[in-house]
Amino acid sequence: MKRKMFSFAVITILVLTANITKAQELVEGLNSISTAVPFLTITPDARAGAMGDVGVATSPDENSLFWNASKYAFTEKDFGVALSYTPWLRKLTTDMSLNTLTGFKRINKRQTVALSLIYFTIGQIQFTNDQGQNTVVHNPNEFSFNGAYALQLSENLSGAIALRFIYSDLTGGQQVSGAGLTHAGIAYAGDLSFFYKKDFEVNGMPSLFAAGINLSNLGSKVSYGGVEQNFIPANMKIGASYTTELDQYNKFTFAFDINKLLVTTPQMDSIGNHVRQEDIAAPVAIVQSFYDAPFGVKEELHELMYSVGTEYWYSNKFAIRAGYFHEHKFKGARKYITTGVGVKLNVFSIDFSYLIPVASAPNNPLEQTLRFTLGFNFGAVGGGGGRVIEE
Repeated sequence: MKRKMFSFAVITILVLTANITKAQELVEGLNSISTAVPFLTITPDARAGAMGDVGVATSPDENSLFWNASKYAFTEKDFGVALSYTPWLRKLTTDMSLNTLTGFKRINKRQTVALSLIYFTIGQIQFTNDQGQNTVVHNPNEFSFNGAYALQLSENLSGAIALRFIYSDLTGGQQVSGAGLTHAGIAYAGDLSFFYKKDFEVNGMPSLFAAGINLSNLGSKVSYGGVEQNFIPANMKIGASYTTELDQYNKFTFAFDINKLLVTTPQMDSIGNHVRQEDIAAPVAIVQSFYDAPFGVKEELHELMYSVGTEYWYSNKFAIRAGYFHEHKFKGARKYITTGVGVKLNVFSIDFSYLIPVASAPNNPLEQTLRFTLGFNFGAVGGGGGRVIEE
């Protein structure tokens, strides 16, 4: 018997685009990119979430595996672990959340390993049959298990590789209209990242410039049944940051990231409908993602997402953060301001962030997004590559 999920399709679209408008009309230029397992692109931690979703070149912390695992090679701590919780789309539902457990351990002054588990629950879904009668209740969920190895290549440069197992159970094996008998989707992916830092002084004040790049989720497609294969969110993040210590009590960081999905842009058929090229292999799609937009270079530039953030620390004990995230109106139209605070007490830290949509339609699903992170880190070991300005 065919069954359908009465709300899951709507929620998935909102997660992918995070944009509610009066209508999602097909107009010239409106051509957002969607993927399977979009939870892999949601910011998991409150520190980055308070800084406009920047993290490629900020100072190392427990959650570096998501942003740029090569930062771990320059951490001054021997061991760290963090737990993050994000109630998701609170304006729509109360039972969706993103939960992350991550940790790292130094092997020696040049090598560090890290593990993380990201678990996304979509809440309770009531399935119905073609007559609209309730059948079964399912709790869709997705998770990824991630591992990384970071190596300090020189005094100022590090690199890392990460491997990822992805599991996505959206239907509980039910039959879904138009898809037949379904099953959980499984995919495998990896990351390649680099991080560069340089210490210097400006007017006698210790300062640090950092830059990084992270190519993430490079791997297989995922299928939920039948022959259809869906892209996972292969992604490229590049970023830079500048940190300066005004004195022994006051420290500022300014950071900037650019983000691009490495997935093919939907094409247009002869009557103007958007067509996704699902038969393209994932490695080929990565290359084509730089030049396949139907409206040329202008549209390719529209696919870039920008994040800018700042962080102020007082006596390395109390932090105030703010940021801004921008996505073009034809590619999802996510635009929001973020803010948050952090407190560090010896080995224990707690961070909080809050999201404020900009110029959005009423009832934006991202409105009032909160993030919480608890962190623990132990043992200063020295970075092995000069002074590191820690968060």
